[in-house]
Amino acid sequence: MTADPGDLGRFRHEVRTPLNHIIGYAEMLLEDAGPHRASLAADLRRILQNARQVLSIVNERLAPGGKDAEAVDLTVLGSALVEPLTDIVSGTRRAEHSAQDLGAQDALPDLARIAEAAQRLATLVGPTQAAAAQTKATAAASSEQTSRGVILVVDDDPGNRDLLARRLAREGYSVQTAADGRAALEVLTSRLSPPVDLVLLDVMMPNVDGYETLRRLKGDRALRDIPVLMISVLDEIHSVVQCIELGAEDYLPKPCDPVLLRARIGACLEKKRLRDQEVRYIGELAEWNRTLEERVAEQVAQVARLGRLKRFFSPQLVDLIVAGDADDPLKTHRREITVVFLDLRGFTAFAETAEPEDLMQLLHEYHAAMGGLVLEHEGTLERFTGDGMMVFFNDPVPVPDPAARAIQMAVAMRDRVSALRAAWRKRGYDLDVGVGIAQGYATIGAIGFEGRWDYGAIGTVTNLAARLCSEAKGGQILVSSRVASAAEELVEVEQVGALSLRGLLKPVTTFNVVTLKRASG
Repeated sequence: MTADPGDLGRFRHEVRTPLNHIIGYAEMLLEDAGPHRASLAADLRRILQNARQVLSIVNERLAPGGKDAEAVDLTVLGSALVEPLTDIVSGTRRAEHSAQDLGAQDALPDLARIAEAAQRLATLVGPTQAAAAQTKATAAASSEQTSRGVILVVDDDPGNRDLLARRLAREGYSVQTAADGRAALEVLTSRLSPPVDLVLLDVMMPNVDGYETLRRLKGDRALRDIPVLMISVLDEIHSVVQCIELGAEDYLPKPCDPVLLRARIGACLEKKRLRDQEVRYIGELAEWNRTLEERVAEQVAQVARLGRLKRFFSPQLVDLIVAGDADDPLKTHRREITVVFLDLRGFTAFAETAEPEDLMQLLHEYHAAMGGLVLEHEGTLERFTGDGMMVFFNDPVPVPDPAARAIQMAVAMRDRVSALRAAWRKRGYDLDVGVGIAQGYATIGAIGFEGRWDYGAIGTVTNLAARLCSEAKGGQILVSSRVASAAEELVEVEQVGALSLRGLLKPVTTFNVVTLKRASG
């Protein structure tokens, strides 16, 4: 089967438009890909290669002056394009997966446009569309055949209906007919599939005439957007004006000039297509806004949950819980950690004599200062116990050099308390901080009950750090030999000796951190 030159011109335009979209968007995405998006760039090059192959085939067969420009077999053309089109569609899916894996969210909208254009192109050159493009001389009565649109012809004269229906079928339209206005309204309200795209309506008919049919149609919310083209032997200006005022798109006198009829039908259907597209876009926008509101509400709720969690857990642990992309961080596990205990020397005596308001104010200052340093050094704050605090490193998020981080934090805390002491002395408070640090294995996980959980570490290492803290004088940072050895390049220490600590069988060799070493160079 072959197609005439007029059809080929239209078909050539329809095919090249989505091809231009595919090539243009793919080229822009490839320009932006860069070396860090190598897998995406490879997919885009394959899409471009196949799109240019399709364009080459189209130009060879359909371009004016081409070897098949006057008598092309559209079925053969469709078969020639199936393979590269399939590669474009599958390549676009691969590119979308690559973009998602690379976090290239900015590329997804243009990839979606490529996918849409590829689908349009596949529809145009598929077997169904190819058959429709080359058989304009036969009626498009089969439901399996893709038509240019569904037109309802309404005329009380059987000859007029048949003549117009056959002419429209030659143009590739699916045609429904009705003998009067009442029958036309029944067809329109029966919800045909596919639905009617255009009504050609006679004016002079028995029972329900064209004016009343038009009035009822435009008064129905479900039908009012269907365009109506009036066709009648009446050519008086008042009849034309009345139809236009009632909502008709245009008015043609009988007998209709075929060229003018074709042009008016094309214009009406294009307006309807644009109107339908606008309605679809408005619906999609409304749905997008609805889902956006849901996503925003979900994000707000997550932020609220995050805030509540951070009141009980460290920020690192909260991030793991919310992300949910790792093993359950609250599950009991064993890991080597560095534990820091600190509390205030002289606090018990101060608490016995101070007013509750003064006590709370001092604790607020102390906790705020120490808590900020814990976060700064990425420690996990296990708990507050009045003036006492327990912090550990290397869990739930592993960190490099946990012993060094612990000592750096402890020195910063000592310096910060030294600054606070000046203000405290003015208020008559004689307080200082003592710190103990130990390193070893502990069992870690959620401790508590439903409704109130803490994240805690249990083991000899925590007891050792607590006992070292108890032995530390104001301003001292006592560390075990293991901690001192792990951080020997960072700090200057002095040996305190072997301390007999409560709860531990053997004396513990202990060091006091004097200062941090200056970085060389």
